[in-house]
Amino acid sequence: MNAMMEKEEIFSKVLRAGRRTYFFDVRATKAEDYYLTITESKKFTNDDGSFHYKKHKIYIYKEDFAEFKEILSEMTDYIISEKGDEVISERHQKDFKKEFDTTHVTEAELKTPESFTDVDFDDI
Repeated sequence: MNAMMEKEEIFSKVLRAGRRTYFFDVRATKAEDYYLTITESKKFTNDDGSFHYKKHKIYIYKEDFAEFKEILSEMTDYIISEKGDEVISERHQKDFKKEFDTTHVTEAELKTPESFTDVDFDDI
């Protein structure tokens, strides 16, 4: 079986992205034609400290390459043009520190005597 796997995998690339890893594999059919598999593997940690992976795989065949590539390019270009290439998700920022708005005044602070304006009724 291992020899079958070696024959099937022709060319591979790996993209590590945080807890996710993407595998791009060129494989061969029984007829020796090529197709692409993209596998997303995501690491999950159990409560006891052990971990497991969940994998999702898609198959892309040569007859779909041109359209797939065109749509993927269109989608990625759209996202970059709309949102830029800066990651804005807190979960993806390793050095993210939540900033607190110090100008925010609570309701309790509004009710303190210091928050009232001193009005002299003789001025009215």
